[in-house]
Amino acid sequence: MQSSRIILSAALMMAIVSCVNVPKEQHTSFETITLAPENVTIPSRWSTSITGRKDVTIIPQTEGQLTRVCVVEGERVNKGKVLFEIDSRQAQIDLSTAKSNLLAAEAQRNSAELEYKSSQNLYAKKIISDYMLQRAHNDLMLAQASVSQAKSAVSAAELKLSYCTIKSPVDGIIGSLPYNPGDLVSTFTSLTTVAGSSEMSAKFSLTETQIEELTKEYGPVEKVISLLPPVTLTLKDGTEYAHKGEVKSVSGVVDNATGSVTCTAIFPNPDGLLYSGIQGNVSMNFDYEDVIVVPLTAIVRLQDKSLVYRVKDNCAESVIIKIEELGNGKDAIVLEGIAAGEVIVAKGAGNVYEGQQVIFPEESFEKK
Repeated sequence: MQSSRIILSAALMMAIVSCVNVPKEQHTSFETITLAPENVTIPSRWSTSITGRKDVTIIPQTEGQLTRVCVVEGERVNKGKVLFEIDSRQAQIDLSTAKSNLLAAEAQRNSAELEYKSSQNLYAKKIISDYMLQRAHNDLMLAQASVSQAKSAVSAAELKLSYCTIKSPVDGIIGSLPYNPGDLVSTFTSLTTVAGSSEMSAKFSLTETQIEELTKEYGPVEKVISLLPPVTLTLKDGTEYAHKGEVKSVSGVVDNATGSVTCTAIFPNPDGLLYSGIQGNVSMNFDYEDVIVVPLTAIVRLQDKSLVYRVKDNCAESVIIKIEELGNGKDAIVLEGIAAGEVIVAKGAGNVYEGQQVIFPEESFEKK
């Protein structure tokens, strides 16, 4: 019985001791960062379609039957290369007729010249009147005008005949050839496209906001173009094109539907590796100096606004900021709203509310 009392007393003492050393409720501080200026590079990327800088659609300037196709699809041609021939028999007949008419007109002019000189001699001898002399002069002028008209007709006939032989206006690569010898073609027929391949253009869009920021920083669009960094082209298979491009133009009109402006970058194509119509992406690296960078985990999105929680007296204070993401899926540049030296909640910002205590001092067990 006495041993039972001893055991009960010992258990009671242990319960009393355990009640004396009870730990207080622990609060975990949120992870924070102190903002400091950094130098960063932002890669901007856009999808694009490549076209030859001098792509030309070949359309006949006369109608007739196609007699010869002198090239094949994908053939590389030089400027002046004969591409197609159209039946020229009627054009040759028209030219022959025009030349005959010119000879007749020149003969009439020669006769009129002789007549006028004869009239001048007769007038000098007072054999004919002034009226007769003037009439001979008018006949000569009319004959000379006929010669001019005949020469123009010959030039027109020669030009029409030249239209029957279609030559490449640029160096490039032949596109599809949907027509064959024997087909009838007209001035509305697209025979093929010659893709100028020595230089290729890639069009992409900058947002209105991006253009505004660039013009604010660098000045007029012309100056912005000269200061834009080199353009990198990444092909659809993920390989990077060996030659860098250069932005040559920025359209002066904002597209109302997309809120963007079109930029054109030119890439050299000395090896002919780029073809008109291929897809890819272009990118430029923009360098920013002394900017504030915050992790995306610190940013809370509220519709079209972004905010962070600044730490003030250990409590959260929401601040609306303007940002531009770095494109790495992790960070963003703060354009306005907070400054270097301030402390913000770096993680878990989505669980913070206004005025909440986010930093707690070290706490230990206390005896009651």
